[in-house]
Amino acid sequence: MGGPDSLDAVKPFLQNLFSDRDIIRLGPSFLQKTIASIIINKRLKSVMEAYSLIGGKSPLTDITAAQAKALEKLLPHVKVYVGMRYWHPFIESAVDHALKDGADRILGLSLYPHYSIATTGSSIKKFEEIIKKYHVDHFCVTSWFNHPLYINALVEKIQHGLRAFDKKPVVLFSAHSLPKKFIDKGDPYVNEINGTIQAITKKLDIEWRLSYQSKTGPVKWLEPTTEHMLHELADEGVKDLLVVPISFVSDHIETLYEIDMLYKDIAQDLGINLKRVESLNTSPKFIEALKDIVITNVKNEGWL
Repeated sequence: MGGPDSLDAVKPFLQNLFSDRDIIRLGPSFLQKTIASIIINKRLKSVMEAYSLIGGKSPLTDITAAQAKALEKLLPHVKVYVGMRYWHPFIESAVDHALKDGADRILGLSLYPHYSIATTGSSIKKFEEIIKKYHVDHFCVTSWFNHPLYINALVEKIQHGLRAFDKKPVVLFSAHSLPKKFIDKGDPYVNEINGTIQAITKKLDIEWRLSYQSKTGPVKWLEPTTEHMLHELADEGVKDLLVVPISFVSDHIETLYEIDMLYKDIAQDLGINLKRVESLNTSPKFIEALKDIVITNVKNEGWL
């Protein structure tokens, strides 16, 4: 999705985000931007305060650039560019940069492990709109939720997180929420989230739950919410909780503010010792996974 690179960028970033009907539909299409502006103006102060608490910007762009650099080192004959959906560097800028550098084949690699029309779908749609203007061979990798090396990278992080507790904690997989109507219409997101969890639990003996965070807007979202799940776990007598941000591969406001501050404070008030698994970011195992995803898909496409 990208993220604001300054506090001044928060409002235009949110405007780009909420104007996209692929991620959330706010009334009829001709009212989308108007309703989006109303929602943004109501939430802008609190969102800016949240970004202020994590350094005044999203670290997502810097982390993604570092991931690209690390991946490029493992793929000596490939150049890696970063394109974001809702803030700089935009997808169109990345494509333009690649073409100016002489690229004649472009692989679009989604950094959403789990496909949804609202996330991967919107990004790929934008990529296709841009790329069709040029005579360049291209294709996209849209999902890799159960890739073995990706699973191994997650397992490594979870194992490290488990060692931070004296007693075995409950593991809470917290995924980014989506409007429920997308799933009702056949969106595979929830199935792919569960597929990742199933692959993890084949390697780890853990007690786990699944919840959804970061809902916005006036539509019905996936349940249970992470906040609700914290209350439910407290009612069950859970004292130690390891949160795994399952649908995120990089730190950003949902991990650094929502989980590390907001949910941690709620958990503390409920008598729960909450810790979070480190995000994948530039984990060597994760970069190796991306490398294998690229090579496998390039071979399947007949480019090698």
